[in-house]
Amino acid sequence: MIKKYFCLILVLISSIFCCGYSNYIIPGGENLGIEISTKGIMIIGFYRVNGNFNKGNPSLKVGDNIIKVENTSVNTIDDLIKTIEKEKKDDNVNLTIKRNNKLKKINLKLEKEDNIYKTGLYVKDSITGIGTLTYIDPETHKFGALGHEIIESNTNQKIEVKTGFIFKSLVTSIDRSSSGIAGGKKAKFYYDFEYGDISKNTKYGIYGTYNQSLPQKEKLKVAEPSDIKLGNAKIYTVLNGEKIESFDININKINPKNDIKNIYFNITSQKLLLKTGGVVQGMSGSPIIQDDKIIGAVTHVIVDNPKTGYGVFITKMLNEGEK
Repeated sequence: MIKKYFCLILVLISSIFCCGYSNYIIPGGENLGIEISTKGIMIIGFYRVNGNFNKGNPSLKVGDNIIKVENTSVNTIDDLIKTIEKEKKDDNVNLTIKRNNKLKKINLKLEKEDNIYKTGLYVKDSITGIGTLTYIDPETHKFGALGHEIIESNTNQKIEVKTGFIFKSLVTSIDRSSSGIAGGKKAKFYYDFEYGDISKNTKYGIYGTYNQSLPQKEKLKVAEPSDIKLGNAKIYTVLNGEKIESFDININKINPKNDIKNIYFNITSQKLLLKTGGVVQGMSGSPIIQDDKIIGAVTHVIVDNPKTGYGVFITKMLNEGEK
């Protein structure tokens, strides 16, 4: 049977490989609120104007990023609206869009409905969610989280970071996972309590600088892939409020050749299984600990069997964080 897996959207932090990072790092486990403003304004869909979809915009596609209107750069939806109103000529306006890392100029025909000009475009300029902190480097104050990239759900496109920050959030409830369904954490956001800035979103997680006082925790040694063994390990994550708890897992397979799915594990903690049904969205980035070393971070749930999941080596996260 083919196993299906989902990335756990907006979860934990990242790590590093080479000598640029500290040998001992502060383990995470904290639940994070995450907000990222995108580079450009992403088209996520189309709506009907005068009964038609996309009538004047056949060259535009879901996932395109609008960079300019005429010769004016736009960074927010408010910028887009005001600049189109100012620059439109004969119900037309020229857009510069970014698609597959290439710039392209496209003419957008505006449609008038109820005496109001409309684009027919659904757009987004930011994304908000939750995840789990993986680590903080005590020497550089760099952090990593999630263990995988953040994807915009409507377009399946990776989010390009213009600005972003991590902030306080409290877990309020959990939708349990079951066979075929990935559950998830629900949380309350405290936008005014910022922990740090996000500088990049990569296949190994999100990274940035932790700006608050460092958590008073015991630092853990970074494990090399060769240190990891089959058998017992733990994950740190939050199930209620801000309380970080430790839960038992069993490592069944280690795969150094895979890019991201390096550690295959199953949850053995009955407390965690009773509460969550297995791995849930929001758990991504939860640090994996073995023999008092940090070895990796949770990244994926196997949806057909949510008691199992994958993790990425911590060294891959750390290496990416130092680039």
